[in-house]
Amino acid sequence: MTTPQPFTFAPADTAKRSAPATVRNRDAIAAVLESTLPSSGLVLEIASGTGEHAVFFAGRFPALAWQPSDPDPAAIASIQAWSEGEGCANLRAPLVLDASAMDWPITQVDALLCINMIHISPWAATQGLMAGAARLLPSGAPLLLYGPYLEAGIETAESNLNFDMSLKSRNPDWGLRDRDAVIALAAASGLRFEERILMPANNIMLVFRAR
Repeated sequence: MTTPQPFTFAPADTAKRSAPATVRNRDAIAAVLESTLPSSGLVLEIASGTGEHAVFFAGRFPALAWQPSDPDPAAIASIQAWSEGEGCANLRAPLVLDASAMDWPITQVDALLCINMIHISPWAATQGLMAGAARLLPSGAPLLLYGPYLEAGIETAESNLNFDMSLKSRNPDWGLRDRDAVIALAAASGLRFEERILMPANNIMLVFRAR
């Protein structure tokens, strides 16, 4: 599974990628994390992409160990490049991790965060994500999913509809997911849906807890 997203290469650094959306959404995401993450422990970020979120959140939450991950070697290189530039003591080296895999290279975490992955990956990645969260998270620990969704009874923004069409034109296995289908999959995996939080730019955060 790969999770490509719009990015540019940082000047004078061919490994370090930059995603403009990160700067726009990181403060809003951090505000949710402040009220949701445990006060200490290990946070696993799935599909860390460029690594900019990982560096920002590691700096924002110094009492938490932050574990970035991604299946893409180029993303791993970018995460490493950003990490080396910031020098956060609580930021771990990135793991090569495919959410759709049966086995993950980590056995227990205290929270799990996934930003903008499930619509830019096959449904199998979301299935693997839920299964992995159920395996790794202790009772009461959070799984947080950020991104755009299709929601019954709520009009979808035109920009999100266009984005959905664009994704499907690139890969028929991609596309915005139905929020209720994601919640149902989580429940079938043993996770409890806790909250839907409206986020900027027609995104939402879904918060789940391990049973």
